[in-house]
Amino acid sequence: MDKRPRKQAKSTKSSTSEEVSSIEWEFIKMTEQEEDLIFRMYKLVGDRWDLIAGRVPGRKPEEIERFWIMRHGEVFAQKRDAAAKNYS
Repeated sequence: MDKRPRKQAKSTKSSTSEEVSSIEWEFIKMTEQEEDLIFRMYKLVGDRWDLIAGRVPGRKPEEIERFWIMRHGEVFAQKRDAAAKNYS
């Protein structure tokens, strides 16, 4: 028999990573120009957030994606409407 130690399979479960609920996200404020650019880029390249972020100075792909989800996602529709009333 082989006396070499056997390698154990790596666990796919990460004990340190913790997902944050999207409901806890804060709204990301974008200028009209940024929103327009994101919308036009999304129509061209889809959800390739890294490409879109490369065209919006100072924004990370994660911010762009979160903004898109919050702006166009049904989950945030009620919060978005409530926030709009508060700004009026």
